[in-house]
Formats: sequence, structure tokens, C-alpha cells
Amino acid sequence: MTSTPHTSAGAPAPGASTLGADTRTAALDAALATVRRNITLHGDLYPDDTTHANRYELRPAAPGFAAGANRGWTTSFWSGQQWLAWELTGDQDFRAAALRHADDFAERVRGEHDLDTHDLGFLYSLGSLTAARLASTAAARADARAAALDAADHLMRRFLEPAGVIQAWGDLSDPRQAGRTIIDSLMNMPLLSWAHAETGEERYADAVRRHTTQLREHILRADDSTFHTFYWDTVTGEPLRGATEQGAFDDSCWARGQAWGIYGFAINHRATGDPSLLDAAWRCAEYFLAHLPADGVPYWDLVYTDENPAPRDSSAGAIAACGFLELARVDPDPARAARAQAFAEQLVGDLIAGYTPARPEDADALLLHSVYDLPKNNGVDEGTLWGDYFYLEALTRLADPEWVTYW
Repeated sequence: MTSTPHTSAGAPAPGASTLGADTRTAALDAALATVRRNITLHGDLYPDDTTHANRYELRPAAPGFAAGANRGWTTSFWSGQQWLAWELTGDQDFRAAALRHADDFAERVRGEHDLDTHDLGFLYSLGSLTAARLASTAAARADARAAALDAADHLMRRFLEPAGVIQAWGDLSDPRQAGRTIIDSLMNMPLLSWAHAETGEERYADAVRRHTTQLREHILRADDSTFHTFYWDTVTGEPLRGATEQGAFDDSCWARGQAWGIYGFAINHRATGDPSLLDAAWRCAEYFLAHLPADGVPYWDLVYTDENPAPRDSSAGAIAACGFLELARVDPDPARAARAQAFAEQLVGDLIAGYTPARPEDADALLLHSVYDLPKNNGVDEGTLWGDYFYLEALTRLADPEWVTYW
């Protein structure tokens, strides 16, 4: 693998070049070819969360769901890729595919199919909010808007008083999940911020402010690393303990979680104007950069080093790149914004150099060598729907600095 050299602190080395336009264009062309081929392969059905030997199979059947059905937390990353592809190319085939999925997301929320998750934010920011803005007819936009508002209301059912957090997973009556949130939840807040902007109802904005404050105070550690999960007492609201579900140890730093922290705190700073969230994003960012290996793409947990290696999680690198590009937009300090832009370009360059297929037809994934859940041996050294989406989003942001975010 080849990549731009890094210093020990993860910053671009002196004299390091930014990502070249030719390299970026070639990477975009290859990614778009894969998205187009996957639409042909899967039609209006949904690929699995991860590849299997670098090929996406249909999402497996489950009780009440046929193979390829819209269930789980990752399906919107597939339609999100289609929206990005349409914005990049203007090809109506991409938009038509995305709109068919938007109809399916509307049916999912109205039928209350598999909604017991905070990841309604992931699902409906990409599955419906995009269509509410980008659909070709007023009727389609209105239908998608209504579905997104329904999803926001379902998400609000998970808000726990007096802890002031949104519970992550499962039936709210399940004592094993009571009071648990996870760092990924930062990326689910834009659905509520949008709902506040659409309706003027303060309950949405209040939930975002309280939830992000609790994560800033408790899931972000004093050394600027992050817990994956954290528990609060649902009766008293008292913070209890941090833990992990997908990281190496409770006190280690799961790489994808740290990347969610960079991007999630940054977008919630944009939504709330809270400067402490911008500071939190940079704290996560500096820790992430300081723990990158020599080729610039993180191991699946940041406890690992080049001297003690482990599988990579390229999806964490793609998420972090998007986070740095968001910081480059929202940070009012020109010098810090320029640093964020340089870090993003380097991260994307490193992903292109060593973590993409040599030819588009060699894999169904846009981005290779990700990890879903190593402790459960799920999706290790495979492509992932979210890795593909955030890689394509990063390329889109670099190609069009005025791109209007989906978050």
C-alpha cells in the first residue's frame, strides 16, 4: 500500500501534497460504476450489511421479512449512495432507484416495521429526508416529508426522562438495554433537528441539546477517547458506567465510534450553535489522528498499533474524512478549517491508495477492508454499506464544496 506519510501525531507530513484532482476523479468514476452495477444486481431489494468475500448478497430473510427486505439499521446507506450518484451525474436512473426506496421507507415507518432503534435517524435522514428535498414531484416530496416526520416522532418515543438521552436499541421495556445510548447516536440527531426546523416544535430541539450534552460530558473521556456505550439510571437520570459492544475492551477506543464522535459532534454543533460541541469534535479528531498507523487508515480499535496490528476498519476512515470536511465548513477559525480540509484530503487519498478495488468489477464494495463487529466475527475484512456510503459522500464533498448535506 502507498500513502502520503504521516507524522506521529497523525498530521500531514511537511510538504505532503493534497489529493490530486485526477486521482479523485478516477476514484469517483470507479465508485459510480459499482453503484450502477449494484442497482442492476439487486433491483429494488437491499444488500446485506456487509459483503461476503467482497460480494454483496441480499439481506437474509428473517421472521416477518423476506430476503432483501427493508429491515435493520443500514438499508438507507444503499439509497444514500443512489442519491449521491444522481447528484454527481444527473443520471435519472439513479434518482429513480432512490425514489423507489423512498416509497419503501415510507411504508416501513407507516407499517411500524422494525422501528425499535435509535437508528431511525440514519434510516430516515437518507431514506426520506433526501427525497423530501430532491424528489422530482411535489407529491413525492410531501410523502417523503411526512414519512420523515413520522420517523422523528418514533425516535422521540425513545427519549428518557430524567436522564435526557435517547435509548439506543431494543424494546424500551427490555431491562438489558434500559438507559443505554451509544456514540453512534450523535448521527441520529439530525433527523430531530430537521423536524424542529420543519415544525417549530421545541421538544425536538430540546432532545438534541440534552442528548448531545450528556454524550459530551460522559461518553467523551478526559483523555479525548470515547466509550462506545454508556448507561444512565432511567429513574434518577444518574450516569452509571461506560462499556463497549463492538470495541476491544470497555476502556479501549473503538475506531468507528471515535469517527462518529468527530462527525456527530460537528454536525450537532452546526445544528445547535453550541461551541462546546465543536470543541468535542476537535478533541475526538485529535485523538483519532494521533492513533493512526503509518498508512493512515485505522485499525478497528485504536488500542492497536503498527507494532501490535489488527484488522483495519476503512469505514472509520471514511466517516472521519466526512467529519473533517464538516469541520472545515463549520469551524470559524480559518487556520483550523484549513487543517481539517488537509486531514480530510489525506484520509481520502489513503483510502483510495490502499483500500479500494484495483478494478470496479473486482468487488461489489466501493471500499474494502472494513470491520462491522470483530468480537462477534461479523463482517471482518469486508466491505460495508456505511463504509461505501461515507466514502462516496467524502468524494462528493471534495468534488463539490457547496454540496448540501443530507445530515
